[in-house]
Amino acid sequence: MKQFNTGFLLGVVTTISAAAGCFYAFKKNVVEPIELKEELNDKHRRRTIRKMHSAHQG
Repeated sequence: MKQFNTGFLLGVVTTISAAAGCFYAFKKNVVEPIELKEELNDKHRRRTIRKMHSAHQG
């Protein structure tokens, strides 16, 4: 029975760590590049608005 408990706990820990690794990899490869692109677009949008307003001052 001791071998079963040890194997079961090892399997649970391995499964949880594999799932956590998958979520981490997904976040690094999919979510963060999208967030960086959105941040860059916001930066360009703010810059464009500032230039547009300053061009029509005089």
